[in-house]
Amino acid sequence: MRPSRPGTRPSTSPSRNTAARTGRPSQTATPELSPLPVDSLAMALTVAGDAVGYVRNGHALNDGLTALWRHYPDLPPATRGAAQDMIYGTLRDYGRGEFMLSRLLQQPLTEPTIDGLLRVALHRLEVRADTAHTVVDQAVEASARIARGGLKGLVNGVLRNALRQWDSLIAACEGSEEASLRHPQWWIDKVRKAAPETWQSQLAAANTHPPMSLRINRRKITTAAALDLLKADGHDVRALGDYAVHITRPVPVASLPGFADGLLSVQDWGAQQAAMLLDLHDGQRVLDACAAPGGKAAHMLEFADVAVTALDADPARTRRVEEQLARLGLSASVKTANCRQSETWWDGQPFDRILADVPCSASGVARRHPDIKWLRTSADVARFATQQAEILDALWPTLAVGGKMLYVTCSIFAEENSLQVSRFAARHPDCRRVAFGDGVPEAHWLPGPEHDGFYFALLEKLG
Repeated sequence: MRPSRPGTRPSTSPSRNTAARTGRPSQTATPELSPLPVDSLAMALTVAGDAVGYVRNGHALNDGLTALWRHYPDLPPATRGAAQDMIYGTLRDYGRGEFMLSRLLQQPLTEPTIDGLLRVALHRLEVRADTAHTVVDQAVEASARIARGGLKGLVNGVLRNALRQWDSLIAACEGSEEASLRHPQWWIDKVRKAAPETWQSQLAAANTHPPMSLRINRRKITTAAALDLLKADGHDVRALGDYAVHITRPVPVASLPGFADGLLSVQDWGAQQAAMLLDLHDGQRVLDACAAPGGKAAHMLEFADVAVTALDADPARTRRVEEQLARLGLSASVKTANCRQSETWWDGQPFDRILADVPCSASGVARRHPDIKWLRTSADVARFATQQAEILDALWPTLAVGGKMLYVTCSIFAEENSLQVSRFAARHPDCRRVAFGDGVPEAHWLPGPEHDGFYFALLEKLG
């Protein structure tokens, strides 16, 4: 269910522009301009615009951020935090900046860094109206150092024109579904058709900030002790179920007390349901077929004394699984392998349980990965559905008779969820759909205040 990397996997940094990385004037900038102060809003706007332009060019945000922080090693925490907030906010606002620029420009911009800068500035103008003139001034300062001659004036003109007609601009946004609902039109249409009564609330929830929840390592600490530890460190927390905690204000994970010692992990409350729904018991052989980054494999090992085999096709992601297990003091057989090619990794001994946490559109976690809304297409949903079917068919022979496989996605689309499972059951007469506690043979968690969007279906293999 973890999101497969959308778009083209990049091999370059977010921008090749020297000023965009360092604040120093590039060769095309006015030579007498001084570098941007690293603690200025102009620098934060520059960094954010660079990242948004990178996503606009079809690349995944996580890769862009990795490159950004490498090229901005001396950014103060406040500037980095402001830039990251603007990046995520602008990307969550899919369609809004596009609509505004279409009314403010005579023709689309071909300079990606300036295009990104303008989108970020427009987002900032909307969420921080009290600082409007400062935002315009600082965006113009940034543009002077990252673009060829003439575009500084364009940025100044576009943003001041936006201020003059702001009320009518916002009103016009409400007449565009993409701009008002902040989703691609194909996504809006798909959700509206599937859920005619709740589609608007579903889309609205996907535009909110994601919650932060922690998983308690029950092998090392009790939930009560973990709550006390976090409260003593100044965090506002409350229990979610027996072994999870909701933290009101998200913070960097490394700053949490007990994290380095493996007492707790960051994992969405919805994602934590997988280990609990898989019906684990001591002594079972368990396969986590698409394991990276390792949260669910670790949770299963915390939950029961089971022997886990964890697979991932990417060596770098496999290392992340190993690192997570090491931090928690847990052990599993971790292998770099494609789960669809069982002849390369399976020893022929059937598994009692299989977690099929398959690659998907990640439409249920778009607020956490907002670049998904920019990079996914309707064709991707069908492509993922085909891949998911292949994975299920490949894994089924490795499951023992009487064993159970939990199918999981972080998608809200039926093609990847209920339709996928129904088609699988129709292809396999030895498959029985197991009802959960409420008697329903599937669980669909839509994004909400405490969790992201997930789908679960438990399948038992008959003799």
